[in-house]
Amino acid sequence: MDALRALWSAAGLPEAALRHVTLSGADPVLPSGFAVGTAAQASIAACTLAAAHIHAARGGPMQHASIDMRHAAVEFRSERHLRVDGAPASELWDPLAGLYPCADGFVRLHTNFPHHRAGVLHILGCESTRDAVARTLLDWGAGAFETAAAEAGIVGAAARRFDAWDAHPQGIALAPQPPFTLERIGDAPPTPLPPLDSRPLAGLRVLDLTRVIAGPVAARTLAAHGAEVLHIAAPHLPSMGPLVLDTGRGKRSAFLDLRDADARARLEGLARGTDIFLQGYRPGGIAALGFAPERLASLRPGIIALSLSAYGHLGPWSQRRGFDSLTQTATGINWREAECFGEAVPRALPCQVLDHASGYFLAFGAMAALARRAEEGGSWLVRVSLAATGRWLRSLGEVPGGPAAPDPKQADIADLLYDSDSGFRRLTTIRHAGILDATPAHWALPSMPLGSHPAAWA
Repeated sequence: MDALRALWSAAGLPEAALRHVTLSGADPVLPSGFAVGTAAQASIAACTLAAAHIHAARGGPMQHASIDMRHAAVEFRSERHLRVDGAPASELWDPLAGLYPCADGFVRLHTNFPHHRAGVLHILGCESTRDAVARTLLDWGAGAFETAAAEAGIVGAAARRFDAWDAHPQGIALAPQPPFTLERIGDAPPTPLPPLDSRPLAGLRVLDLTRVIAGPVAARTLAAHGAEVLHIAAPHLPSMGPLVLDTGRGKRSAFLDLRDADARARLEGLARGTDIFLQGYRPGGIAALGFAPERLASLRPGIIALSLSAYGHLGPWSQRRGFDSLTQTATGINWREAECFGEAVPRALPCQVLDHASGYFLAFGAMAALARRAEEGGSWLVRVSLAATGRWLRSLGEVPGGPAAPDPKQADIADLLYDSDSGFRRLTTIRHAGILDATPAHWALPSMPLGSHPAAWA
């Protein structure tokens, strides 16, 4: 409860609402030395209680929220438990991705996007096989490769321990940052919430310009409580198929190639009609196309801009690309997890904790901003970074005996699954762990292939 209370207070929401939540279960629920279950439960609970708060502010009764830790932790692995017509989805990870020994330590590669894979091979000058990459990296220093990758505009992370990260200039810049920030960026009169509807976020619109996990999870969560979510992608941009299936629930999906002036004009029109603009591309990428938060606030006074980054908006790495697995490695989490297990090689967490928690922080920040916009007015910016989420995870403490916890398989979590039709055949997915007693979270629209819908509000 302490973790939820701290998040709720940081968002400036009324403490009285905390009387309306029940948290059940205790760590460990997944094999980890970190409080992974607590992180999952607290972040999902914050979103669920915020939805109840908004529903009450629209004139409905204050609902009770219930979040079970086991269910929440399993939802943090939703992509792992996805099934298509009863069979596992296609492989998520590229064969070259993963951890490699170097001359002075370890480095982790993320090659799931073709341009990142090609960039790694260009730097290394080797064949496109795991053995060739492994042999070549033995002649590299981990930090040297990390720097070369960043300078080439691709990704890779040297494995550090906590003390090295905490002394690193980016670790120092990140240290005072909370897991999310909520900032007023423009003036606008108060925007009343829509009249009471059967779902907390019905009548509110979200533009979703994200991919992979964290951003899509945020938009999926807002859709679960009734928001109209329009996901914007482009035919030329790579995506990760299983993640599209898992996080596409509740959304419509359109293509706009923002390299084209007409497409940018159409996105401007959509932005003028949205409540929330969510972006998770490389730092500065969307802003360079004309959609920086301040410009969005001028296009649509009262807008809520959500911005996701890997390493935060301050510090020497503020423009650096990254993913959950790389951030775990760079910030010391993987080495500490290995130490908890008594292992001599950096070990990943049992799920993409930083991605999923960051996604829920984005959704929570959006709902907190909606509530404050209704009372105070203004345009708002919510910032979340994977690295700040990792620091928050550290702050939750470690779990004695956590590494010995069982690792649940598909049969073990059958009670948390449901089947639904989609544009990709029959899907088996995880039910949402945030339970409201009057307006149960659900996804009214099925997952569909990218670009299935027009770039227009319903």
